[in-house]
Amino acid sequence: MPIEAVRTPDEHFATLPDYGFAPNYVETLTGYEGLRVHYLDEGPKDADRTFLCLHGQPTWSFLYRKMIPVFVESGARVICPDWLGFGRSDKPVEDDLYTFHFHRNMMVALVEALDLKNITLVCQDWGGILGLTIPMDMPERFERLIVMNTAIPVGQTPGEGFEAWRAYNRTQPDMDVAALMQRATPILSAAEAAAYAAPFPDQTYKAGVRRFPELVMTDPDMDGVETAKRAAEWWSNDWRGKSFMAVGVQDPVLGPNQMQDLQATISGCPDPMMIEEAGHFVQEWGAPIARAALTKWGDLS
Repeated sequence: MPIEAVRTPDEHFATLPDYGFAPNYVETLTGYEGLRVHYLDEGPKDADRTFLCLHGQPTWSFLYRKMIPVFVESGARVICPDWLGFGRSDKPVEDDLYTFHFHRNMMVALVEALDLKNITLVCQDWGGILGLTIPMDMPERFERLIVMNTAIPVGQTPGEGFEAWRAYNRTQPDMDVAALMQRATPILSAAEAAAYAAPFPDQTYKAGVRRFPELVMTDPDMDGVETAKRAAEWWSNDWRGKSFMAVGVQDPVLGPNQMQDLQATISGCPDPMMIEEAGHFVQEWGAPIARAALTKWGDLS
């Protein structure tokens, strides 16, 4: 039975600041036939390396607009998808359709459909909660990691900050995304804050936004816990790639304490780059983060 979904009209994306990237779409992902998934595809398609940039809630690929040019400058290809329910991807209207593995399986299918290799995973928030569980099942495709303000929840709460955020989210079925982003990231202009809200014309488009906080694995019996446990063990015991961590210090949800725990989980993860003025959406300071990582690895001089 087809999944009922809405699609944000293209005109909502017509005049976004610093987002001059061409859209790309796929509608034939295995298990998701008929749902249109959007992704950015920048840089040469035959590049030796690919950066896979995964956003979280309530953002979309607009979040990576400051990092993408730095990655492309290094000669790499950059793939930046929008999760279903976000950005220019289709948005199923039923809240309960969104599960941990609904999202995870879609991203696995996209990586396979595009046949991505030599991947540097770039992730934050749900981009990490989901994305950090993927390399263990296709380790031959992944070689490096840039990780920011996220976690691998394995059945307990990330902390009081998250509980407060989830409680707030439950009171906001028609969340004002622009206002939220402006509060969380005061350096945003009004136009930038509005761009984050562009994919969500009304409440009908926000099922994915509403649902993500409910999916964080804070209870041992939740969907995704066993997958996350396997991932934590893999990052601790089997990961041999290069890692770079950046932390928005002002993040009340997934800040320095949670990132210290994650650093201890990831084998060989060096001390993080601390962005003192940044909050949860640390990609708004993304250009210096990307440049620091690529300079450290020798991709840029």
